[in-house]
Amino acid sequence: MKNLLLTISQLADLLRRTQISPVEVTRDCLAQIEKVNPQLNAFITVMAEAAISEARTAETELVRGQWRGPLHGIPIALKDLIDTAGVRTTAASALYKDRIPAKDAEVVRRLRASGAVIIGKNNLHEFAYGGSSLISYFGEIRNPWDASCIAGGSSGGSAASVVAGMACAAIGTDTGGSVREPAALCGCVGLKATYGRVSQRGVIPLAPSLDHVGPLTRSVRDAAIVLQAIAGYDVSDITSSNVAVMDYVSGLGEGVKRLRVGVPRAYFFDDLDSQTAEAMEHALSDIGSLVGDMSDITLEVPTDRELQLAEVWAYHAESISKTPELYQPDTVWRIRPGEQYTASDYIKRSREMDEARSKIKAVFADIDVLVTPTTPIPAPLIAVFKADPSALRAAELKLLRNTRPFNIWRLPAISLPCGFTQSGLPIALQIAGPHWREDLVLRLAHAYEQTTAWHERPWTNLVSHPL
Repeated sequence: MKNLLLTISQLADLLRRTQISPVEVTRDCLAQIEKVNPQLNAFITVMAEAAISEARTAETELVRGQWRGPLHGIPIALKDLIDTAGVRTTAASALYKDRIPAKDAEVVRRLRASGAVIIGKNNLHEFAYGGSSLISYFGEIRNPWDASCIAGGSSGGSAASVVAGMACAAIGTDTGGSVREPAALCGCVGLKATYGRVSQRGVIPLAPSLDHVGPLTRSVRDAAIVLQAIAGYDVSDITSSNVAVMDYVSGLGEGVKRLRVGVPRAYFFDDLDSQTAEAMEHALSDIGSLVGDMSDITLEVPTDRELQLAEVWAYHAESISKTPELYQPDTVWRIRPGEQYTASDYIKRSREMDEARSKIKAVFADIDVLVTPTTPIPAPLIAVFKADPSALRAAELKLLRNTRPFNIWRLPAISLPCGFTQSGLPIALQIAGPHWREDLVLRLAHAYEQTTAWHERPWTNLVSHPL
């Protein structure tokens, strides 16, 4: 079990030198899944037999010196709306509980080409339409730091699996913050690149004009490693852009002393939990000592959700009309409002979003990156929503408040730990940059991470917080 909480970069070096085996690492992850998944419910499907087979293949290649890169032999989990050939992909819904794709999603194809071992499919908020991961045909997901709290969503299972040592990394999706928000609540790193940087082909959509695919990892360097493997133009995906991919991993060491940081306090710092506010001020002080300039700025923040509602309805309209009973009731309630929007409404909102994306470009004439809290509050208690289910959606929207604008703007953004509450729940900050400048976002995140120890806090296997 000694390998469970090593980073990918640490494991990759050991694997390449054949000091450990991909089979050993994969078996450790599978044993950890067997041990803690009954408490966290982070996986829907565990691909144990296939994973061991892939690990053996990787072992043979590594012994022969056929190293494919830092993901070679590394167990990675996938949010269960990312297609896997011959393995069910359910979107955590009864509607798709027996759905078996014929082809891998493009992101899976790229992971396999890098030598990664696919260990299983993560539980999520049904059809990715929520920020709590409490609504799933396969049951609620729980926070690895405190199983009485939510894991966040919709990629809650992906975040929990990484933090609890069940996978070395995971791939999630992010429409309004669904990678970054659970990463923040569970205490790992969550990255979404610029819209169009990572292919969406073979991923069940929520709102295609806002959807992003991205990694959840234990360190910023690991996020750069995974992004390097999955980024790049996909000619068969209409959302993909043919923009050159940088060397994100090498770029981590280029330094941040000349970076100009903007801090948009209005909106993003409103109504923060007191411990979150305190952690953010400490984090800003640390970042300020690293960079060339830091200043408060004002942003015009887009908050419209109508375009998302319309796109969600467009995907689900036929199924909702024919078999609404195959959805969780809360999901039906969330989808139906999209029915009211007309084509003219959609065109108008699309133009407004395009205008917002154009305006945000001008902000980066004077700054290089933005820093905000990822979420205004730490992970809430599940019991609160059991007692009052009507409070769930408002809480989710609050949790996603600071992440959603970056989906509308389509900017690269990362969440990483910056503290813990007195009760031991993670607190996180968010760094965002200009379109296609994931390198700047990763560089500052890495520099901050290296000056702090939040990402090194040992996870306690739920000993102090049993169910």
